[in-house]
Amino acid sequence: MEGYMTIKQAAEVWGITTRRIQVLCAEGRVEGAVKFGRDWAIPVEAEKPMDGRVTTGKYRNWRKKKI
Repeated sequence: MEGYMTIKQAAEVWGITTRRIQVLCAEGRVEGAVKFGRDWAIPVEAEKPMDGRVTTGKYRNWRKKKI
């Protein structure tokens, strides 16, 4: 099926906020997303990208430098 959905529709399907989808599109992490003016068009068959943010609160070895 060829078609596009809005950010609001993608938010309902993927279960995340519209702002997070805007950020993912701006970073180029949603394949096939196209910007029309200030709106994004996301392909219907696009998959939700993996969330690479740290959610545990543990920033692993961020100050440790290997010598």
